[in-house]
Amino acid sequence: MFLSTYENRIDKKGRVSVPAPFRSYLSNLGYNGVICYPSFNNQSIEAWPQDRIEKISNSIDALNPFDEKKDFFSTSILSESINLQFDSEGRISLTSKLLKHAKIKNSMLFVGQGKTFQIWEPTNFEKFRVTAKKKSNVNRSSLKWEK
Repeated sequence: MFLSTYENRIDKKGRVSVPAPFRSYLSNLGYNGVICYPSFNNQSIEAWPQDRIEKISNSIDALNPFDEKKDFFSTSILSESINLQFDSEGRISLTSKLLKHAKIKNSMLFVGQGKTFQIWEPTNFEKFRVTAKKKSNVNRSSLKWEK
């Protein structure tokens, strides 16, 4: 599971080290990389294991082939996704398009989201975190807990 938040800097060659716990989790799933695409909801990068992106692809395939929603989702997620493999030191090279979408210049936060993680520019994430905390407090009664 992807938990916690880690900050790492982009090196001179444009690479960033993915946090060791995140790499370990992906490795345990049998992956040596991660699928990234621009978030729909935020100025962040979504990072998913291969099996999660396959599930969303299957959901898109299940849509009516003549429904424009299928094309919208395929274009917005699958055509924007990139498979980034770890180098020997656990680094990835995010594309300039992804970095521009998230407004990342030098430093980024890897934010655990359970089965996925996000990559944020630190100042933008802090603003989002404050808002998320307030909204979570208001909406916490909608969470369903198993006893």
